[in-house]
Amino acid sequence: MLDLETWQFGAFGLIFVWSGFVRSGLGFGGAALALPMLLLLVDNPLTVMPILAVQLLVFSAVSVVTRLDQVDWPYLLRSLPLLLPFTIAGVLGLLNLPGSILSIMVYAISATYAISYLSGFEFKSKSQLADRCLLALGGYASGTSLIGAPLIAAVYLRHVPRERLRETLIVLWGILVIFKMSAFIYAGVDLQLRHQVWLLPCATLGHCLGLWLHRQLVRTPGDLFMRAIGAGLLTVTLAGLWLNFT
Repeated sequence: MLDLETWQFGAFGLIFVWSGFVRSGLGFGGAALALPMLLLLVDNPLTVMPILAVQLLVFSAVSVVTRLDQVDWPYLLRSLPLLLPFTIAGVLGLLNLPGSILSIMVYAISATYAISYLSGFEFKSKSQLADRCLLALGGYASGTSLIGAPLIAAVYLRHVPRERLRETLIVLWGILVIFKMSAFIYAGVDLQLRHQVWLLPCATLGHCLGLWLHRQLVRTPGDLFMRAIGAGLLTVTLAGLWLNFT
């Protein structure tokens, strides 16, 4: 990342403000919306995933310390035995796949989410079997590229009270990302810690703005915001595919 131009560093900062805003406002989706944009600036997801992972750990710890009573610990602990094996499997696949293949996976999953947001279709969970399938797929996608959150959130929406959903999901991301960070360290992946000095404050700014959004969303039902996110995500994904593979 040291060979980036000045405008690219500025773009990185804005993207991490956006990532923190979405993650704090919705409780999920920060990585899913940030990765396609970041891959327009760098061509290997392993360059930016450690930065996102460290930030997930930080904000998960903040949620535990400041809003411990808002976490639905019983359901969180019940879902982990299914999530963790698939997350670990995704992490192992991540370390063995070339950057180009992983980029295609990221764009494909992001495009699927974008189309679902635009069409108003949601990954809904209505049975225990559906719960297990969505948790398994979401866990693997999270282990692969940190973007399985919408699938996992579909299950948590059914079992976790709305007012506790955000904090519960953020703590879950922190738990899942511990395994990814361990794999990164074991494999000798550069954690880009020197860039956290300026990117973490950017994400913190977005986090604070997202807290306001979260309060508004809890009070106001509707899918207009998600449709806008879907349009932006699909545009960025298509641009990324064109720029990186043509």
